[in-house]
Amino acid sequence: MRLLRVGPVGAERPALLDRDGVTLRDLSALIADIDGPLLADDAALDRIRAAHEAGALPVLDAAGLRTGPPLARVGKIVCIGLNYHDHAAETGATTPTEPVVFLKAADTVVGPDDIVLVPRGGAKTDWEVELAVVIGRTARYLESDGEALACVAGYAVAHDVSERAFQLEHGGTWDKGKNCETFNPLGPWLVTRDEVPDPQALTLRLWVNGELRQHGSTADQIFPVAAVVRYVSHFMTLYPGDVINTGTPAGVALGQPEPKPYLKAGDVVELEIDGLGRQRQELKDG
Repeated sequence: MRLLRVGPVGAERPALLDRDGVTLRDLSALIADIDGPLLADDAALDRIRAAHEAGALPVLDAAGLRTGPPLARVGKIVCIGLNYHDHAAETGATTPTEPVVFLKAADTVVGPDDIVLVPRGGAKTDWEVELAVVIGRTARYLESDGEALACVAGYAVAHDVSERAFQLEHGGTWDKGKNCETFNPLGPWLVTRDEVPDPQALTLRLWVNGELRQHGSTADQIFPVAAVVRYVSHFMTLYPGDVINTGTPAGVALGQPEPKPYLKAGDVVELEIDGLGRQRQELKDG
């Protein structure tokens, strides 16, 4: 299933994208929202599937409606840095021997086409297209890749926007450059695990002002999805509604020759992952 939420900020309603890729089906009579408790409720998900198969879901007229994040009340966002061979190489970093883990606050999440704000004092705002893993089962001390994938509810497109000056030039951890307002557009859809048979066979692309900047594959991940979920579960408990951003391929501004083409107000970023949908954001000054 391709689940999404449409409507004004704070008043989104749950929907399902039909198999034609165009028609939206209203889920508000079946569920209150798309969130962690729903993803952990197999019976509720089965009711959605059954209603869809029976043609019982009404069409939702979404003309002119904003697409919000596909997941309400995100728990925590766990991010994996330097997780593509080509991205580690372009930044001059040593290939990690264990996943590099940092956190983003849930309040960085916005809709896939919402405005992204260049933070005040920022000078090196960068783009990163990423595969987001949405957790649907509590995960603690997982021992196998099979256990790890069984805890995944689905996948989405994430834009891990980063302010490199804050991240790398102001001391401490990366958090200052990763948690600025609007720095995690998510969606448009949450695609359930059964529709993504191999998360290591997805192509990611990102354009800035129409110029292709990133074109990679999850096959190039240093630590694949199952290994990442399993690894993280040994350091923190993962709960339904948590999200893992699994890293970005080569092509970020940080990896380009001087003068590096960092983002500025007025720029437009578009990004997509095969089967998971497409985002479009305009940059504005914060």
